[in-house]
Amino acid sequence: MQPRTLKRLHPAYRDDIADLTTRRPLPGPALEQLDPFLFLNHHGPQTYPPGNRGLPFGPHPHRGFETVTFILEGNLAHLDSGGHESVIEAGGVQWMTAGSGLVHAELSPASFRRQGGPLEILQLWVNLPARLKMTPPRYTGLQRDAIPAVVLDDGRVTLNLIAGDHDGRRGPFDSLTGVWMSTVALQAGGSLSLPVPRGRNVFLYVVRGDIRIAGAPGKPFHLAELNDDGDGVHIAADSDAVLLLGHAESINEPVVSYGPFVMNTADEIRQAVRDYQDGKLGSL
Repeated sequence: MQPRTLKRLHPAYRDDIADLTTRRPLPGPALEQLDPFLFLNHHGPQTYPPGNRGLPFGPHPHRGFETVTFILEGNLAHLDSGGHESVIEAGGVQWMTAGSGLVHAELSPASFRRQGGPLEILQLWVNLPARLKMTPPRYTGLQRDAIPAVVLDDGRVTLNLIAGDHDGRRGPFDSLTGVWMSTVALQAGGSLSLPVPRGRNVFLYVVRGDIRIAGAPGKPFHLAELNDDGDGVHIAADSDAVLLLGHAESINEPVVSYGPFVMNTADEIRQAVRDYQDGKLGSL
């Protein structure tokens, strides 16, 4: 297996939302998207005091893409106009296909607002091709114990398999477009070699820790853009590290976005806005 080499590191820029610490590596000044990966928000890490207001993401619409939310610390309450409702705890994942459109809210449960505590959440937006943009919305939220933890490198690496296959095991989330997705925890000195077919784009974000990517250094709060010059990814940890690691085929279609809508044309964006204003995406 030939590991892909590092093309460039993209730093996550601070863009706090109220009292929520937020970093965003994508989109960034040098990388608009990593097709089909559109957007990543890294909220926290931070500790909320008792009697806090919690997360600020009240009811808002989406159309044309998917959101994948990783709860690293704390918890997250989800409610949407399709009737889905859940509270996902640390280590769990939410995968929402907005598709033709819905309204949802992502808030802190009442217990978290009362008691406070640590919070760290990643939210990744994954584009859908034109043929799937108006697919019916769906939502799956799973706790940590429903996500296979694949132990590698004599216990020094744990790969939490979210979507796709690895070594005979399968992640519990069913991606409409064949996205492979995981979170990875590495102890210092641990290493991971992962096959990735040529032609697929790799998404590798360093949540914390210092790593080497095919020998090149990777830093915390950086998105690593890799060259398509190999059929695998090799990562070694210089310190304890946590990564968001996935890969997918490029869609290679026009992307027109406006706030919470991602479509292929400006006319489709205008239609999405009208449909939302007319209540066709539902309400909470």
